[in-house]
Amino acid sequence: MKILNAFFLLLLSVSILAAQKKQLPDDVVASIRERIENGHSPGIVVGIIDKDGPQYYAFGAKTAGGEPVDEHSIYEIGSISKTFTATLLAQNILNGKMKADDPAQQYLPKSVTMPMRNGRQITLGELSDHTSGLPRLPANLNPADPSNPYADYTVEQMYAFLSGYELPRDIGSQYEYSNLAQGLLGHILALQAGKSYEELLIENIAGPLGMDETKITFDEQMKKNLAMGYSQGMQVPNWDFPTLAGAGAIRSSLHDMLRYIGANMGLIKSDFYPAMQLAHTMRHDKAGGIRVGLGWHISKGSDGDVIWHNGGTGGYRTFAGFVRETGEGVVVLTNSTKGADDIGFHLLNPEANLIKVKKSALAVIRKAIDAEGPDAGLNAWATLKNEHAGDYELNEDEMNTQGYIYLNEGNTKAALAVFRINAEEYPNSSNVFDSYGEALMKDGQKDEAVVNYKKSLELNPGNDNAVKMLEKMGVTNAVDIPEVAEEVLESYVGTYNLAPGFDIEITREGTQLFGQATGQGRFELFPKSETEFYLKVVAAQVVFNAKDGQVESLTLFQGGQELPAKKMEK
Repeated sequence: MKILNAFFLLLLSVSILAAQKKQLPDDVVASIRERIENGHSPGIVVGIIDKDGPQYYAFGAKTAGGEPVDEHSIYEIGSISKTFTATLLAQNILNGKMKADDPAQQYLPKSVTMPMRNGRQITLGELSDHTSGLPRLPANLNPADPSNPYADYTVEQMYAFLSGYELPRDIGSQYEYSNLAQGLLGHILALQAGKSYEELLIENIAGPLGMDETKITFDEQMKKNLAMGYSQGMQVPNWDFPTLAGAGAIRSSLHDMLRYIGANMGLIKSDFYPAMQLAHTMRHDKAGGIRVGLGWHISKGSDGDVIWHNGGTGGYRTFAGFVRETGEGVVVLTNSTKGADDIGFHLLNPEANLIKVKKSALAVIRKAIDAEGPDAGLNAWATLKNEHAGDYELNEDEMNTQGYIYLNEGNTKAALAVFRINAEEYPNSSNVFDSYGEALMKDGQKDEAVVNYKKSLELNPGNDNAVKMLEKMGVTNAVDIPEVAEEVLESYVGTYNLAPGFDIEITREGTQLFGQATGQGRFELFPKSETEFYLKVVAAQVVFNAKDGQVESLTLFQGGQELPAKKMEK
């Protein structure tokens, strides 16, 4: 009888636990299942933590068709690592070892000369809040293996870049997201402590919080539990950050990341909660309407501020955030370059919409090409367009990458088929015609290559590669840059709303226009005509739209999309 009673109590306790587990909203579950079914990611794990503790929700697998993911599956968290770096800095500030206003130069070898401007030095705080003036990446980052781009970047290379770099603007004046700055900050913290960045991470944050699955170097258990990264449906290598670890080197699990978010919210007690609070404190609001603390970003939500960061490496996309007012934190981890930030934001802010999930047209095209050849791929796409319009998505960047995969494999005809589809579907993209031109040139079709490079240059006069390729083929094609009157440029200045909570701010300095999207760095706009402008940092164009002499909106052309943005009243 005692055994039966014990068994009954066990069943009862399990039943109570099952009843207490909260359910994810139906729209989130449906969205996740659609993403996995449509090949967005092999696996997606979501965690929610509040006063009742952590809840884990796992969907899909660690590898395509492999073992299921769970809360202990290991992911690269990418740039969420920056918030750990910020916490380490904040700990040093509260312990009196450092000050946010300390010059970074103070902690580097004398052989290194940090860039200055107008007698001003870059501070530790500015490295952390993305206002240092340093670029996103150092210009001398030239990886031997593009699939692991940070692996061979050395401390000596970083020092050489810093010593020779000239800042383009005043320090502290603008937000520009910088992996270099954050990696340098992690390096400085390690130098100051006389330890590796990983040792600092484990001793000061992961160890005290019981985050045994949070490290940079894989241990045997982490290797066993690793959710392999995927890009465009193909498994890709993990990334290594020997020099810029503080920018994105950490690997972790849903279990551990919920403990980390719980500690940031004060739900899990720790001695360094004050340091975490300091990292959340706003330092500026220069990120296109988003406020920024040490590492963390802060956005307005319907129920309170969403304090968040996301991350991405070659095969992973991740999100972590929380809302103090609701006492809820969320973590979303995927082993794919198809992100799921929208799920995280939607769970923390019901007004944030989930994306519409579609099937991958590229997967169908690639399957047809690999099985039956290039013409089969062209026919497969024609069938999708004619019979299944709206059910499939064709992504310009993914198609372009696939074209180069075929090109690098020596399958030029397959590459031509993919680039041809891309050019037909994205006729306003300079980049697709540039890629198509390269494949045509390699296939010996010089005349057609010239036509496509000229088209690329017509769409984007800033495409220096097209100029070089045309010159290589004996074609000179000088680009005329029109002059636009300052009063016309001034009429474009203002804020343009692209989507709820996402704006593009247009500013002017003399005859140069600049743009800055919410949460992103500032970019230059170059005139193609009086109303059309192009970007050099990415393949994109902006057209300003006026009615009765008044500028009402702009249209952003990027990645095959036409995105209208209404000009907001001052």
